[in-house]
Amino acid sequence: MYETIKNRFMLFLQFFLVITYILFEELIWERVAKPVYETIHALKLLQRLESKLAHVSPSFILIIFVVLFVIVEAFGIYAGVVFVSGQVLLGVILYMAKIPVAAFTFWLFRVTEDKLMQFGWFKWGYEGVMRAIDWLHSCEMYKKTVAYVVQAKMDIRRWKETYLAGRSPFIEKIKYLYRRVKERLKN
Repeated sequence: MYETIKNRFMLFLQFFLVITYILFEELIWERVAKPVYETIHALKLLQRLESKLAHVSPSFILIIFVVLFVIVEAFGIYAGVVFVSGQVLLGVILYMAKIPVAAFTFWLFRVTEDKLMQFGWFKWGYEGVMRAIDWLHSCEMYKKTVAYVVQAKMDIRRWKETYLAGRSPFIEKIKYLYRRVKERLKN
């Protein structure tokens, strides 16, 4: 009985981690943070800053990175608390507001990764996170969920092309009903 409970708990935990990871990867990273990161990366000012960071000590870079990382994570937790407390719109706005700083922090990490990896504890933590992500990607539940999400996206795209593209009968019917309701309300 103990093994059954343990297995079900582990299955639930794995499911929760997979769904959370996919949600953040698909919605937040791919749709919002990645475009912001690419915009930040393309800025001329940051390209100049990148060349100056090559001459900065690893300790100073670590301090800047850790401070930015802590600020971003604290802001994200606060946004989550606000969201859960019932102020959904404010929570979403606060979370979205942290994304440019998070994208800058990610840029800083990518640009100074070799210097940050000089710190053994930092390298150990980073490698641990990467191993956890690799483990998640290798899970059967992750693979099946990603396949389901991909199929759902294709189904939605097909539905849009069929019913919402150009002059579809569905859209024409909606427009017709809208005009009829509007005319009746005028009379």
